[in-house]
Amino acid sequence: MPLDFAGPRLPLYTAEYATDPHRTHREMLNRFGSLAPVELAPGIPATLVIGYHTALRILNDPDRFTSDPRTWERNIPAECPIRPMMEWYPNPLHSGGSDHARFRAATTAALGKVDLHRLHTTVEQLAAPLINTFCEDGRCDIVSQYALPVVFATLNAVLGCPADIGRRAATGMAAVFDTVDAADGNAMILSALEELTRIKRSEPGDDVTSRLVTHPARLTDEEMVCHLALLYAAGIEPPQNLIVNTLLLMLTDERFAGNVLDGSLSTRDALDEVLFENPPMANYCIRYPRQPILVDEVWLPAHQPVLISMAACNNDPAVRSGNVTDNRSHLAFGAGPHACPAQPMAMLIVQDAIDQLLDALPEMELAVPEEDLRWRPGPFHRSLVSLPVTFPASPPIQTLGLPR
Repeated sequence: MPLDFAGPRLPLYTAEYATDPHRTHREMLNRFGSLAPVELAPGIPATLVIGYHTALRILNDPDRFTSDPRTWERNIPAECPIRPMMEWYPNPLHSGGSDHARFRAATTAALGKVDLHRLHTTVEQLAAPLINTFCEDGRCDIVSQYALPVVFATLNAVLGCPADIGRRAATGMAAVFDTVDAADGNAMILSALEELTRIKRSEPGDDVTSRLVTHPARLTDEEMVCHLALLYAAGIEPPQNLIVNTLLLMLTDERFAGNVLDGSLSTRDALDEVLFENPPMANYCIRYPRQPILVDEVWLPAHQPVLISMAACNNDPAVRSGNVTDNRSHLAFGAGPHACPAQPMAMLIVQDAIDQLLDALPEMELAVPEEDLRWRPGPFHRSLVSLPVTFPASPPIQTLGLPR
């Protein structure tokens, strides 16, 4: 007999869930199987996919599961804190069919021309001055003093975005991800990116924004802003979280803490582990059934959100076994026609940022007990509030010229 989610739904927005989502996922799997009833915000129902094979089936079936939320959002209040993360925008993430093909073509072309060798140099040039701001102090917060600013500055360089415009976009994006003042944050993002679009239409350069502006898809101003907003959403929060979560693993897990610097295990090994265990976006890749559909003995209502839990699916006992070193079968970057097209660029930025920090401060240690660290509540990300570390005070490192 098909199952029906009639009881209370499990909230994904609480501090309790943020503290230990893996325990919640195990309990969900034991109780419900591959699909679990959840709330994304008070009164906002959704289904969380926690089975790996079920996730792949849904992600590779755009005919039955659309990425377009417009029918869903008709009944969602404007003040709903998660709406800015989920509502429709004319960009690849929220579209299907010919629109998706057009938008994705422009995005992949713009990203595909990023010179990864030059990007490596850019990260190095940006990381060194940041490290020098705290290396003599013997302590720092990795989140606010390193991971966020190095990712933010690198993304601005890739997009050709002036720092003040990028700062406004990043501030707005943080509010949207935290679902606190999300509407104001969204307005801040759109205003900043409208200004960036105007600048690049009048003076295009060798950067991703200019390549979007000049692409044969002929993106309108609205489409440009929404494409840039997507690049900021994907280009700041997830890489920042991946840097922080990977460094946390290196500092607390003996398999890595005792071996990363002596060559037994690499930064990439640690990244692979984190992409399985604590991916930077724990739950996302949102889909909407076009009509009621039976999946794994559960009736999914038409147009109600179905989220893929990358964190749960990656750890599904049906596919997870033992060591994941050098394993790329995780869903951290999605799958199917909407899989992230910036994966090589993102991995390079994250790995280079981590390596720069470890090379400069190899004796870094966690400054507080691991159990005292706090995870930011929210249904989508897997993100620490802060990651305080200590290390022997070190002299400033030599810096290269900053990228233009």
